[in-house]
Amino acid sequence: MQRTKHIAIILSDTLQSTGLQSLIMDYFHPAEISYYPGFSLFAKVAYDSFDYYFTDAETFTINADFFLPRKMKACILIHQSDPLPHTLTPYYIGVNTPQEVIIEQLQTMFSADNHTLPYEGNKELSPRETDVLQLIAKGSTNKKIADKLHISLNTVLSHRKNITAKLGIKTVSGLTFYAIMNGVISADNMEL
Repeated sequence: MQRTKHIAIILSDTLQSTGLQSLIMDYFHPAEISYYPGFSLFAKVAYDSFDYYFTDAETFTINADFFLPRKMKACILIHQSDPLPHTLTPYYIGVNTPQEVIIEQLQTMFSADNHTLPYEGNKELSPRETDVLQLIAKGSTNKKIADKLHISLNTVLSHRKNITAKLGIKTVSGLTFYAIMNGVISADNMEL
């Protein structure tokens, strides 16, 4: 007999929440699902009693202090048809993806050992690359990064190239999201 999965869906979009609930109940029974239209309502319950958390990128980022320690149990719904690199977050679902792909992604999440990532990059960032990534995530330009770290613009560009190659992430928003999810920077330190 399978153990019941306790799932929290924290989404303001009722239609997405209902669709996700339906897929989980149809394909991954038994499951006990609780729906919260916002994090503030979710925070009022015993939130550590859940096995899995489903939310959107904005809620995840704003509440990174809660989600980061639980990122192996969190799944982010994204509004992008192209899949993101697995280094960005362990689990994500593109809301525009076909149903069979979503089911496969859910299967991966529910069957994974929560102590290992489905994909781990084969290289870690150097301390200087981490410094550059922090400044990128804070919205600094290449010139500002060079000035702040007292290095040449070419060195900054080399570090960015290495970071992109190691993480497989090319966009500033992707790098920022990676930095937040992996504790390189907190959402509180972001420039808005």
